[in-house]
Amino acid sequence: MSQQNKKGEGFGMPWEDIYGYAQAIKKGNTVWISGQLGHNEKGELAEGMDAQMNQTYANIKALLSRFGMTMDNVVEEVIYTMDMATAFEARKNFKTVYYTDPKLVASTMVGVTALALPGQLVEIKIIATE
Repeated sequence: MSQQNKKGEGFGMPWEDIYGYAQAIKKGNTVWISGQLGHNEKGELAEGMDAQMNQTYANIKALLSRFGMTMDNVVEEVIYTMDMATAFEARKNFKTVYYTDPKLVASTMVGVTALALPGQLVEIKIIATE
């Protein structure tokens, strides 16, 4: 992929440099957001599925705003979770908090046996377009 007109964003978390990745990349009219988790600005995970999912979506919203986008620009999300039933309920609770029309977002939920951090329950990857 050409580096021309490509812009990356991050939260300044230590693991961005350690693992060598951007939290989000924009090329053309598309933004790809790396799997986000429910951590605050200090890198501390929220407690419980609802709190982690809420913080995860808040982090996604913050990254999108850096590119002049909103959650209405999201076209696809992939949710990775350690607990399908709890994540499904949490997603139902937050779908209209963050999306004007959740039916306009292609959404996939995948159950996994492990995520990157101890205590992490959910991770969400996003694609958004202008």
